Amino acid sequence: MEVGNEIKRLRVNLDLSQDNLADKIFVTRQTISNWENDKTYPDIKSLALLSCFFNVSIDTLIKKDCEKMMEKIKKEDVKTMNKESKIFGILMIICFLIPMPLFYYLGITGFVLWMLCWGVVMVYATKIEKLKKQFDIQTYKEVIAFSESKELSYLEKSVEVGKRPYQKFLIPLGFACVVVIVNVVIALFLIYLNNL
Repeated sequence: MEVGNEIKRLRVNLDLSQDNLADKIFVTRQTISNWENDKTYPDIKSLALLSCFFNVSIDTLIKKDCEKMMEKIKKEDVKTMNKESKIFGILMIICFLIPMPLFYYLGITGFVLWMLCWGVVMVYATKIEKLKKQFDIQTYKEVIAFSESKELSYLEKSVEVGKRPYQKFLIPLGFACVVVIVNVVIALFLIYLNNL
């Protein structure tokens, strides 16, 4: 935590001991020591008193801690998004490749199994869509930048926002076409194997 370092820096700049500062803001010397050694964090009342006493904003006292917390939160968000995306990708590949073999070998039971698998894929797709809305990332480039913990420039972001309506339509359409083509090829391959 950086607030302890900031309190110590401001205290030393004023040539105050921990006891002197403790008296000024109505806490014990041990409390000041705990803050400066990152054992505890000042409560909001103490932050307000410190802010007034040092004549700095509360933001100045806690800014570095807030930045670190935001960075940690972003890393956790990226980690969550990447994990959910990997699971979604694996499930999509499975659903992409298995419908024809399942239907060919198991008939209607295979189709039901594929539908169950597809339901799980849709659950993950919904999770990812919620994450994308939460972080305001919709296009492929925005998702890639987010997954690499990068920020798009204002101009790049504007261009990507302009692409959103097209990509929302074209990516699923393209994916559906690829699924049909791959499954037709798999079906022809299975028929070929059966005729051998």
